[in-house]
Amino acid sequence: MDWPAIALSLRLAAATTTVLIVLGMPLAAWLALSPRRGRWVVDAIVALPLVIPPTVLGFYVLVSLGPRSPIGHAYEALVGGPLVFSFEGLLIASVFYSLPFAVQPFAAAFAAVDRSLIEAAWCLGASRAKTFFRVIVPLARPGIIAGAVLSFAHTIGEFGVVLMVGGNLPGRTRTVSVSIYDDVQALDYARAGRTAALLLVFSFVVLATTYRVQRRAGRTWPVA
Repeated sequence: MDWPAIALSLRLAAATTTVLIVLGMPLAAWLALSPRRGRWVVDAIVALPLVIPPTVLGFYVLVSLGPRSPIGHAYEALVGGPLVFSFEGLLIASVFYSLPFAVQPFAAAFAAVDRSLIEAAWCLGASRAKTFFRVIVPLARPGIIAGAVLSFAHTIGEFGVVLMVGGNLPGRTRTVSVSIYDDVQALDYARAGRTAALLLVFSFVVLATTYRVQRRAGRTWPVA
C-alpha cells in the first residue's frame, strides 16, 4: 500500500475536521437558532457540494487560489510558494467540499435542543456565548460527533477536488484516492484492491459508528 498517501489523507482529514468544528459550529448554530429570514439561501450554499460535481468545485477553488487570483498572489508573496498544489490548498478545498457533512448534522442537533432550556439560561443571566458552550453544545454532543466523524471519513475519500487543486505530488498532495487511481492506471490491480478494501472497511466502520451514536441519542440526522 502507499502508506505516505494514507498518512497524508489522515493528516488532511484531521485538519479538515478540526477547521470544520471551529467554523462549522457557529454557522450551524446560526442556521438552526437564528430567527432571521433568508437562511434558506445560506442553507443552499452550504449544501452545494452535495449536488455539484467535485471537479466543478475543484475548478473554482483552483481559480480562486491560483497565482493570478488576489488570494493566491498574496499567499505566494507572503510565503514564497503557490497555494495551489500544496497541503494548505488541499485543506481549503477539503473544508469547502466537506462543509455540508459537518454543518447539516450540527444544525440538526442544535435545532433539536429544547428552546426552553436556552431561554432559561438567558433568564439566569448567562450570555449567549456561555449558553452556547454550557447548554447547547453538551445537549447536541451526539450530532457534533456525527458531523465530525462524517467529515473525517468524507475527506479521506475525496478525489476530484483534491486532484484539481493539489495535483499528484508524492508526499505532498498525493492522497489515498489518487493513489488508487494511479495504481489502476498502472494496471496494478492487486495494490489498488488492497487499498480500496482498506477504505471500504474504514467507511463501513465510520457509518456504523455514526448510526450507533444516532440511535443512542434517539434522533436521526441526515448523513448526506
